[in-house]
Amino acid sequence: MAQNTNNKYDVAIIGSGIGGSTLGAILARNGMKVVIFEGGVHPKFAVGESMILETSETMRAIAEFFDVPEVAYFSSENYFSYIGTSHGVKRHFSYLHHTPGQEHDLSKTLQAVIPKEPHGHEMHLYRQDSDYYLTAIAVAYGATVLQNTPVRDINVGPDGVEVITAEGRRFEADYVVDAGGFRSILADKFDLRDFDLRTHARSIFTHMINVPCYNDIGASRQTYGLPFRLSEGTLHHIFEGGWLWVIPFNNHPQSTNPLCSVGLQLDPRLYPQRDDLSPEEEFFDFIQRFPSVCAQFKEARAVRNWVRTGRLQYSSKRIVGDRFCLLGHAAGFIDPLFSKGLYNTMMSVAVLSHLLLEAHQSGDYSAAHFRPLEETTLSFVRTNDRLIANSYKSFANYKLWSVYAVLWLLGAYTELVRLNSIRAQAKDRQEYFLLTRGLKLAGGGFAEFELLADKIDTIIETVNPANETEVDQAVAEIKALFGAIDWMPIPFREVLAGKNHLPANKLKLRLFKPQGGFMGKGAYRAHFFGNHSMAALVRVFLREKFKYSTLSLRLRRKVTRAATGKIASYS
Repeated sequence: MAQNTNNKYDVAIIGSGIGGSTLGAILARNGMKVVIFEGGVHPKFAVGESMILETSETMRAIAEFFDVPEVAYFSSENYFSYIGTSHGVKRHFSYLHHTPGQEHDLSKTLQAVIPKEPHGHEMHLYRQDSDYYLTAIAVAYGATVLQNTPVRDINVGPDGVEVITAEGRRFEADYVVDAGGFRSILADKFDLRDFDLRTHARSIFTHMINVPCYNDIGASRQTYGLPFRLSEGTLHHIFEGGWLWVIPFNNHPQSTNPLCSVGLQLDPRLYPQRDDLSPEEEFFDFIQRFPSVCAQFKEARAVRNWVRTGRLQYSSKRIVGDRFCLLGHAAGFIDPLFSKGLYNTMMSVAVLSHLLLEAHQSGDYSAAHFRPLEETTLSFVRTNDRLIANSYKSFANYKLWSVYAVLWLLGAYTELVRLNSIRAQAKDRQEYFLLTRGLKLAGGGFAEFELLADKIDTIIETVNPANETEVDQAVAEIKALFGAIDWMPIPFREVLAGKNHLPANKLKLRLFKPQGGFMGKGAYRAHFFGNHSMAALVRVFLREKFKYSTLSLRLRRKVTRAATGKIASYS
């Protein structure tokens, strides 16, 4: 390769979505010379708008261990004064199960409330703003961002890589990260795509206005007996073979954004694409099956062109090679049902950033050095695939969904507990990433959870949802499996017994019991908390509550503004 110092970089990143821009900001902040190629221009439309606790916790870890505070700005509603009010608030996941031709049965409802403490509630990200902001942060830290610069080809050699743009400009780098989504150049170049997945879903989506809160056209929050209005979080209308998301950005008093993200996910084996209809026509034709859903969209109008896809699911045979890797949706994608995609992306960004900073020092850009990224990313994709495929199957019979939903809740909870514990006990970045090895998206790497999940998934995979005798037997078996473990939180047991929501206030005195409280006992306690005491955890909780409080963030904001022209440290 010809030497051109002006176009020579440490790392080249293809794509400036939330993954590519965050990676670029981290690497530039830590002294690496980075170039990011963006085929379009910001601000640009993107989906993947619903945050979860695991994603937010990973973003806080990134902010702290790589000294990039801005990444944490999208982890909590408390940051509105930093990032603007075009984003929404997310206080819950809610699921309403529907039967064709019938009004919604209020008993077929689940609201999984997101705890407010200690960090504040989650957010609905208006991605054109969040991605644009993070791209600007990458530039502020020194990354070169080339918008309107599609990449035509990437040549990977033993001594470096060459990126060739559509206009024929050539750039050199020690390493290339393809964050270009499904149309990944490297996935095509090396024939890496894998479509042998369990989940089958296609999508129709857009942004709309005039989408009311479901409680305003259906039963009230009080009638449902729920802690929050359905518009205060992510609403999922679920039914046999699919679901529909409703993600409002105008769901809090500070909002300046009237839009609502709407998307319909359908199993194409049950609902083949209607080529005789436009995407918009197909959307409205389909929801006519469900009177309560149809009522919510009676006055709704799209403000963007509708997008209709074929089957969404794909993975990769491998995602790392000598001097290259695939990141985020370039590596794989399943379905947005439980909003796990951003968690996968952010954890992959974190692992990759750590490995790249090590490689920059050692000069080792081999596939072997980046194997932890491949293990983490592909295990996340596989776990998500099985979880979502079995959720779709359980939608066919509400009795199945009512018990399978508890496995999702338990997997998310244990993953979050492990993430929080790792950050609390890790002395440095090296230890943090040693401790994250073994995470698989759900369950926190706990062997007992993985065994439980496998047994429950196997039951779901073998049952016939149309056979009520089989369903009743499967439900009984699953409840017995849950009943045999002593580390499942009481609120989840209450949901299993028929309660339609998790409590808004999860801080109870019983959590502080020396044995059997929040920390549990035995193998569970050892895995998630090690030798930490309850007093130590309380101190961590109080420290986090103050650090991420609106008052603390407001004071930090003033300090940052006072340091004109500088980006403040996270400390």
